[in-house]
Amino acid sequence: MTRDYIDINDFTILVEEATTNTIVVDACRFDEPVVAVAFYGSGNVDLKVKYGSQSKEFNHTKGLALSFYADSNVEFEHTVSPEKPLRCVLIATALRNLDNLPNEEGEIFSSLLSQLVNPSDHYVEGPRFFMTPEMDQIVDSVFNMKYHGKTKMMFFRSQMTALLSHFFGQLATMQTEKINTEERDKLYRAKEILIDNLDNPPSLSELSRQIGLNSYNLKKDFKELFGVPVFKYLQNERLKTAHELIRNQEATVQEAAWHVGYDSLSSFSNAFEKKFGYRPSQIK
Repeated sequence: MTRDYIDINDFTILVEEATTNTIVVDACRFDEPVVAVAFYGSGNVDLKVKYGSQSKEFNHTKGLALSFYADSNVEFEHTVSPEKPLRCVLIATALRNLDNLPNEEGEIFSSLLSQLVNPSDHYVEGPRFFMTPEMDQIVDSVFNMKYHGKTKMMFFRSQMTALLSHFFGQLATMQTEKINTEERDKLYRAKEILIDNLDNPPSLSELSRQIGLNSYNLKKDFKELFGVPVFKYLQNERLKTAHELIRNQEATVQEAAWHVGYDSLSSFSNAFEKKFGYRPSQIK
């Protein structure tokens, strides 16, 4: 388990990463009341939030953006396993700092996360949704960052500002969009099914049947909610997973291609280069 704390103005950035050969449970708390947004990258770690006699579990965290208020009575418990490593970027600010945030950021928190700024319990969950491709790319860049010292601080200052901007922009869009809660949950389920079946995904008609939504609404509303068409999202997830396998030396290029469902190595390499700008064999 590695934890990197970075203080920027009145924000604290926490970057957590953990891989293990066995099942490990890691728990942490905040020293004072905070409003925070957690962004979960690849890994799909299990999360349990415990406060008093209550608890809340999240068993599919990959790509999740989760906002919340928490005080020192709340315990956040990650269960890390070989199949579910942890990669999380958390941006938090103490409740007492909201009025001092620069560029009217405190007003944005108050208007879009009012239930967190005025909490009714030790833990209050705010809006949560799966990240847009832009947000996901920023989170991924954090775990591939090689900078140090002042350059590292400059990188985090720019990237965290961009990440929060995308988060609040998406949140504002969600509050005005026409997709109702029931249909949004079905689309989230479609996304989970795709992630769990990268090597052998269902057809569009089968996916529609599994989530109980017709194909037309699935195609139209999936793109509206997640920013990309269904199978473009699938391709992005396949390539990101393959990139991680190769980078971590967990698979050869051929093995990574097979793992995410590519039968043709040339097709995989071409798609990989189109997305990342270099061939999979060039990963170091």
